[in-house]
Amino acid sequence: MKERGDLVLLTKSIISFPGLGIGDFSLDNVAITIGENFSVYWYGVIITCGIIFAYLYAVYRGKYESVCFDDTIDIVIWTVILGVVGARLYYVLTSLDKYVDGTFLGTLKNMLNLRGGGLAIYGGIIGGILGILISTRFKKISTIKVFDMAAPGVMIGQLLGRWGNFFNGEAFGGIVSEKNPLYFMRMGIISNNSISDFGTTEMVYVHPTFLYESLWNLTGFIIINALYKKKKFNGQIACMYLSWYGFGRMFIEGLRTDSLYIGNTGIRISQLVGLICFVVFGALLVVGLIYSKKFDGDESKLNALDKILVPSLVENPVFFARKAAVAEGAEQTVEPEVEDVTVDDNADPDEEISNVEEAEKETENGEDN
Repeated sequence: MKERGDLVLLTKSIISFPGLGIGDFSLDNVAITIGENFSVYWYGVIITCGIIFAYLYAVYRGKYESVCFDDTIDIVIWTVILGVVGARLYYVLTSLDKYVDGTFLGTLKNMLNLRGGGLAIYGGIIGGILGILISTRFKKISTIKVFDMAAPGVMIGQLLGRWGNFFNGEAFGGIVSEKNPLYFMRMGIISNNSISDFGTTEMVYVHPTFLYESLWNLTGFIIINALYKKKKFNGQIACMYLSWYGFGRMFIEGLRTDSLYIGNTGIRISQLVGLICFVVFGALLVVGLIYSKKFDGDESKLNALDKILVPSLVENPVFFARKAAVAEGAEQTVEPEVEDVTVDDNADPDEEISNVEEAEKETENGEDN
């Protein structure tokens, strides 16, 4: 423990989960120290692992969506770069007072200092979406299919990334009442953030919101991954992810002590965005499922308005699978063979004509049947 004026600085966090039978233990947020001044933090290590696993999942799903390995590399480069930029920009713009330093260069330096912390997942999602839009347009790949490929992978990155918050001793909620049904999951914590939030160096027992969100994303990933190959329209997986995550974040954000607010309104930004995601993408999911049932693998059943409302339906893999099956069946259709009629030189010509006519009639009857 160090002191700087009236501020107590802890080099480690002290954590416990008494309701789960886990006693006090210390947690260092530094994974590796190189030299005297450079440290690699667990937060960065875990976020990097989340990105890698998310990418590997997208590659796995790319086989189903007919997106080759080389194309996924190009897509992920754009997505990761713009995702990080978006996450940082979103956080900075919603908390400018933390970065303004009186001078332009000082302010810019603070804004670019990622090692000082400050990334927002919604900004990362927005940046990632922009990266996918740019890369798929350039590569001429179905953008909606790539959204489906990426969505469950993002959930993997999120459920892992929250454990980076755990190592930093942050992203927790308020103090848990003994009457609260989640009291058994309470987390005891002493960290720089808990001292700042609650004004005490004693252990406080709070909602482990990082754990709630991690478990919520894990549950969503299991469900969505299981339903992936049964999707009814392109974009369904992305809608499921955004509505699922938005619904959970809407409630979990309300428990946190470090939320970003819209000015002095008392409205939590992430909670509002979560609500919007749940309503908008939940509605799109319902509409898509309704129209996919109407579609039922037959493009002719959709009118011009239908195609405008749900354009991804005309690229539905189910439709193409059925269309291919129909085409394959047509190729395998064999015309009925006409039996050769042997003409006897000594036979009566009228009798020969009669035999040919009878053979043709039999053939026509066979086709009609």
